[in-house]
Amino acid sequence: MELAEARRRIDEIDGEMAELFRRRMEAAADVAEYKRAHGLPVFDAEREAAVLEAGSARIGEQSLVLYYKLFLQSVMDISKQYQKRLLSGMRVAYCGVPGAFANIAARRIFPDGEAVSYSSFHAAYESVGRGECDCAVLPIENSYAGEVGQVLDLMFSGPLYVNGVYDLPVTHHLLAPEGAVLSEIETVISHPQALSQCENYIKKHGFVQVEATNTAIAARAVAESGDLHTAAIASEETAELYHLAVLDHDINDSNANTTRFAVFSGVKETGRKTGGSFILMFTVKNAAGALARAISIIGEHGFNMKVLRSHPMKELAWQYYFYIEAEGSPDGEAGEDMLAALSEVCDRLKVVGGYDGEARL
Repeated sequence: MELAEARRRIDEIDGEMAELFRRRMEAAADVAEYKRAHGLPVFDAEREAAVLEAGSARIGEQSLVLYYKLFLQSVMDISKQYQKRLLSGMRVAYCGVPGAFANIAARRIFPDGEAVSYSSFHAAYESVGRGECDCAVLPIENSYAGEVGQVLDLMFSGPLYVNGVYDLPVTHHLLAPEGAVLSEIETVISHPQALSQCENYIKKHGFVQVEATNTAIAARAVAESGDLHTAAIASEETAELYHLAVLDHDINDSNANTTRFAVFSGVKETGRKTGGSFILMFTVKNAAGALARAISIIGEHGFNMKVLRSHPMKELAWQYYFYIEAEGSPDGEAGEDMLAALSEVCDRLKVVGGYDGEARL
């Protein structure tokens, strides 16, 4: 076959691929809009792996399989870049100031979005309902300090849904103005939990403790004071933000300290994979055995509970709502049957949302 004929065929195929590429990018734009509405990040490792696996099965000629997978990966990389551009105006609410762990979580989950600071969990949550932000990233639990009750109350009473849960390791460092040396530090400033989580380190050095409302606020205060005898306990990202020196790394008493953050949006994602988990909240009727029956119903329908908590209701003394995380999806027939059975023993019942897997940030 002559070279000219081969090139003619390539040009013809390229023309067909150009139209297919345009259609694929239109679909990618629809995916980006879905992710904006549901508060989902651009990158989905599980989806990419599935696309590559399906691509391998399409090519019968083994010598071309590797090259086709490389082609697909390149197309997906381009698609992600396009989605990131479309989502570059995405506004992500969090509680705290720049450099706080909530800010770090928001920027890691949505690296191309705009992290918007609010002074309280309630204000960050409400910003999504008002349309000021597309989603909110809020802490729901810390492995050291336990659940975040204010956020659980919002989950129970508010209109937003959880469409993702992420683990952020909390690592504390000792930060001070440039020129400070560890042996001359006398006072440390940080959030009470951070001070508690570094208790052994603080005692070892004999530091005087001063509490702040936030680790990032502590770092900012140290930076503004310029006092070479005062340090903050905060994150490494905070050191960069406020131009502080890191005098000592990883000063936590425990390396297992992790905070779970949930992404809240105004739209519930349905049709999740059976390998994921869902969050269910409810109150039970004032009848003997109602709670035990509710728990039994969940198990009877094949859902394995991973978390069960009770939390006091603010408006009613000595009454509680219950928070459950269970494996699976409530969107199928088994889930519908479970919810129908639960409605018989529950006064209030809410599927808050779910997540396909807890990613480590």
